[in-house]
Amino acid sequence: MSTDTSTNAVSPAIAQGTWSVDPSHSSVEFQVKHMGLATVKGFFDEFEGTIEVADDGTVNAYGTVEAASLNTRSNQRDEHLRSADFFDVENNAQLTFKSTGVEQVDEETYRITGDLTIRGTTREVVFEGVTQGVDQDPWGNTRVGLEVVGQIERSDFGLSWNQALESGGVLVGKKVKLLLDLSLVKA
Repeated sequence: MSTDTSTNAVSPAIAQGTWSVDPSHSSVEFQVKHMGLATVKGFFDEFEGTIEVADDGTVNAYGTVEAASLNTRSNQRDEHLRSADFFDVENNAQLTFKSTGVEQVDEETYRITGDLTIRGTTREVVFEGVTQGVDQDPWGNTRVGLEVVGQIERSDFGLSWNQALESGGVLVGKKVKLLLDLSLVKA
């Protein structure tokens, strides 16, 4: 379905206004292959984000993640990921995202293009966002659920540390899947 509003208008899934991420009902996850065999999953415990939908339907999204808040359920691995080999949290405290374009694909799906900064390196990335519905919570707040998925190459952001294996493979996969499960509250 075309998203050109001049020819095919699509009702926006996210209504006009400012929507803030509720971190207690949201998650920011990353997944990467370990030895090409298993998927290691990690989460960031501290993050915030906002989506602004203008009267004309223009959408802007931005967010920050505290790099040191990562958690893979392994203290040793977490400390290595915080080190200069990976996120270098001492010199790069936050990961940031700022949209440069949000295109509504259909009634539930958005293509979100923007600048992702990790470890001081900014690259353009494209995510897919799918709304999970809108409802009012018991306290009178309007909420929207949004699942956002994308994939990056670690080396594009200076996350190039690796270790060769005797089999010819490497310890850490090149691609990282990013998954955000967001509950946003309308201001």
